[in-house]
Parts: sequence; structure tokens; C-alpha cells
Amino acid sequence: MCGIAGMISFSKDLSPFVPLLEKMTQSLTHRGPDALGIWHSENIILGHRRLAVIDPERGRQPMIRTFGDWQYVIVYNGELYNTKELRDELEARGHHFYTTCDTEVLLVSYIEWGKECLSKLNGIFAFAIFDEKENQLFLARDRLGVKPLFYALVNDTLIFASEIKTLLLHPDIPSRLSTDGLKEVLFLGPARTPGMGVFAHISELLPGDYAVFNPEGLFIKPYWRLTSNPHPDDFPTTVKKTRELLEDAVIRQLVSDVPICTLLSGGLDSTVITAFAASHLHSRGETLNTFSVDYAENELYFTESAFQPNCDAMFIPLVAKEFNTLHRNIVLTQEELFEALFPALIARDLPGMVDIDSSLWLFSREIKKEATVGLSGECADEIFGGYPWFFRKEALEAKTFPWALSLDRRKTLFRQDLIAELKPDEYVQKRYHEALEEIPEISGLSPEEKRLREITYLTLTRWMPILLDRKDRMTMAWGLEVRVPYCDHRLVEYLWNVPWHFKTAGGQEKGLLRQAVADLIPDYILKRKKSPYPKTHHPLYTKLVREALTQILAENSSPINFLIDENEVRKLITNPSPPNARPWFGQLMGDTQIMAYLIQLNYWFKKYHISF
Repeated sequence: MCGIAGMISFSKDLSPFVPLLEKMTQSLTHRGPDALGIWHSENIILGHRRLAVIDPERGRQPMIRTFGDWQYVIVYNGELYNTKELRDELEARGHHFYTTCDTEVLLVSYIEWGKECLSKLNGIFAFAIFDEKENQLFLARDRLGVKPLFYALVNDTLIFASEIKTLLLHPDIPSRLSTDGLKEVLFLGPARTPGMGVFAHISELLPGDYAVFNPEGLFIKPYWRLTSNPHPDDFPTTVKKTRELLEDAVIRQLVSDVPICTLLSGGLDSTVITAFAASHLHSRGETLNTFSVDYAENELYFTESAFQPNCDAMFIPLVAKEFNTLHRNIVLTQEELFEALFPALIARDLPGMVDIDSSLWLFSREIKKEATVGLSGECADEIFGGYPWFFRKEALEAKTFPWALSLDRRKTLFRQDLIAELKPDEYVQKRYHEALEEIPEISGLSPEEKRLREITYLTLTRWMPILLDRKDRMTMAWGLEVRVPYCDHRLVEYLWNVPWHFKTAGGQEKGLLRQAVADLIPDYILKRKKSPYPKTHHPLYTKLVREALTQILAENSSPINFLIDENEVRKLITNPSPPNARPWFGQLMGDTQIMAYLIQLNYWFKKYHISF
């Protein structure tokens, strides 16, 4: 993985902007600590920060290839998992290769097939190619949006980058929120509507889209979307195909020329990844490294809830022993978890999932000391239907996003004149109905099946990006490449059309996945109820958050004081809801987390010099 940046204009000489683009690219050093590359001509500058994973010696970027009389130049962030097949096909067509890296295969794929190359790619990516023959810049993002790509079109210049912070270094892109951007962070956050850059001039290239910028302008089109079709397979065949697709995805994603590991929580999803990976590495005489995260004294304060029925600590060593992995458990203190709220925000460029973000930021820091590539179990709940909201009447009947049922509670925290002006209910409803209108229809569904399909689509396209953003930013903050086998587009496409009663086979969430791996996973994991990413339950963390938010309220210059209803926020601080109360957001964001979100929001306004 890497960081990319660039700017292109067909109306002016950009040569004087080379130092600026170098500075912008350097802001992505955390994503690519191994090398810096800059390429430019009169009208275009491309920058790259490299994290060397495949062919470290010869895979430097920007990479240039000449075909016929024309040059093609690429900057690329990502990983292709079908490199060998593409390379073999391209060699059969007469192409020659000078490296073993997937960057060259991607570039030559574009030279051979143009935009049609996208349908051939299996991987996670965001890339830009300057095509001298067509006199255009071609940009694309992977189907599920695992890798980020933001852009701004300012004064006939297209500027793009892997992260928002990089774009904000350009003098023509101010740190000003759009009105919708303010609504996003106050009423949808830490969710973010796909395509929204939150800042007034910044947009996000959607997952499954490509863009062409040429002298006529910027043109954006989709190359991939989910499609609805009748499921053709019976249940045994579905189980078999699911197993084959998942195992193939894991094995493909183990390719690396640098140390690799899995992130092991002791839950079903990460155990499946670990089992496939350990078996494959053992066949090569290698031992898999695994890592887990926990919080100091968490066992003393863990509180069982409907969203978190048990903790991971007792399961992790059993799984590590079962699959003979070399395991390390990372234990975080409450103090460092709190302090990491601030660098975690900078990594994401937006207020985020607070302690869930900061713990992954700290966890990634420790993993990076021993590994450069990891595999993680993200997105299994999205594609197999594992979240509580798939099974709760309240969520299924709600006319809004099922992970955000507490908008009324959230609104009480902000000034009522602001609420009247911004109309959060209207905004959230607008975004909710936009999402529903995208769903590819299929006939013959019962009302119950139709609603579950709606919830699945919302989860895949509006919830999953939050977790993918989190995973990318927190891990890449330390130059750690984390891959997500459950996001293999072939698996996602297949499971989208699998009937709900197949997914819940055996009367348990993710029953299809459990049956697909029944011979691989021990019973104590196979039958374990879903438990989300671990959070801290320690009262010290809550104490630190309450003290910090109280201090913010005491400072007249604090930015959020112009937004919040101080009396209501003080009530939140002094009279928090019980731990088992319905979360403000998702599964884990209770009162402590919404206080931490306000702390991040205040820091964000100051650190990024935000106006609106």
C-alpha cells in the first residue's frame, strides 16, 4: 500500500507547483515510509509515497512505460490478487515485464485494455494513470472502496490524493465545511455519505467508479455495482461455493515479500481467516504470526450486553494454540487510549469511532514493529448478515439507518437554533432514501425479504465504508497494510443474491459461514455468538473523557461551544446512561463514546482551522 497525490491542468503550466506537490506527497509519508517519487511534465505532476510489499527493489513509482510512441505513467495505492493470471494473459499478447510487482501489471493492463481493464482486476486499489496518447488522466477506485481517493476541481485544475489532509495543503482548497459537511459530522458522523468529502471543495471518488479528466473536463462513470439476480444454487452448493470463494480469497491475499500476519480477535470471522492462513503457511513450512488487542484490567469491568455478549480474552489463546500460531497480545492502558484520540483523528481527517479508532491506531503501531502486512476479518457481518440490527424488530421497522436510531438524543446536545436551521431529520431522511433508491430491484420477494435486502444494502454501502475507512487510516498511519478477504468482490457479489434463510441456516446469525467452515473451526468458536471489536469498559477511561470534555466547556474559545447546548452536554457528563443502554451509534458508541466524539470534534475544528 502507498499514498498517491497529483494535479493536472490543460490550461496552465504547473511546473512552479512541483515543490507544493512534493510537500503534499510528503504528507502521506506514513502511508509509504519506504520511498518518495515525483514525476512531472508541463501540465501534470504525480507524486507517490511507497510502502514496499512486492518487488521492493524494482517497483518504484511513479512508474513509466512507453508503448509505441506514447508514454503512460502510473501512481497506485493497492494490491492486485490476480497478478499472475493477468501477467500470463498479457505476456501471451506480446507484452514484456521488467519487474515482478503488480504495479507494472496494472499499468500494462490499462495500456492493453483501457478502462475495460477494471473488470479484470481482483484487488483493492486507487490509482491514476496519465495517458499521453489520449491526453487524459484516468483514475479508478476498487469496487468496495477499500482504498481511498479524494479529489478537488479548482480553477481548471484537478487535484487528487489518498487523504483529505493532503488536499488541504493546496492553497486553493480552504478548510471550510460545506453546509452538508457540517450536517454530516454532527448528525451522521462517524458515518459519512459516500462521495462526500465534507469540506466544501473536496469530493470522494465512489467505490466502483472511474474518472477521466481531459481538456473537455471531468467525467465520472461507474464500472461496477451490485446486481440483483435469482440465486441459482441449492443450499449444499451454496455452502460449497462460499467455502471455495473465501478460501481462495485468503490464499490470494497471503502473497507478500515482507512479513505477514493475521489480526485475531477470537471471534468467528478472524478465526476463519487465521485457520486458512495458518494451514497454507504450514504447508510451506512457515508459522503464522497473529496479534490481538485488549485493555488493561478490562476483565474486571467487562459488562455483558446484547451487543457484546462476552469478551475475547478467553478465546484468543485457544485459537492460537489450535492453529499453532506465534501469538502476541497487545494490552493498552486507558491513558494511552485516551491520548490516541487526537492522532487517530488526524489519521482519519474527521471525527471517528473514538476509542475504537484510537485502539486500532495503537494496535497497528505495535504490529508494525514485527509485520508489514496483515489480514483482518472486517466485513463478514456485512456480507453474511451478522449484525444485531438484522434481527431486531426496532431496527427492521425503523425508517432510518438501523445503526443510528438515536438521532433525537443526539439533537438535544446542540443549540436548538442550529437544529432549526440545519434540519437534521430532513437531512438524514434524504440520505436514507437516496440509499434505498439505489438498490437493484428483484421481483418475487416477500415484504420481510425485501426489508432484509434493504438492510443488507444499507449495511454494505453506508455502514461498511465507515469500517473500511477506519481500517485503512488507522493501519496506514503506521505503514501497515491490512487486507480484508471478506471484501473480495466475487464473494460479495455471490452472497448479495443468497436468500436470507440460507444466511441464517441453523437458526444462528452467519449460519451459512458457520456451515461452510464447520470442518475447519473448533466448536467453541463455531457456536460462539457474535461479539464486535473489543472496547474498553474501564471507568478510568470514562473519567478521562468526562474531565476533558468538562475542561472544553470551561474554555470560552472552544469551537464546539458555538454549536452545543451546554446544559444538555453537562447533563451527559454528570448523568451518563447505564452501559447496557441503546448505543448512540452502531453497536459500541454509548455515552462515553459520544463525549469522546465531542472532544474529537472540538480538536478537529482547532487543528484543521475549520470554518463554515
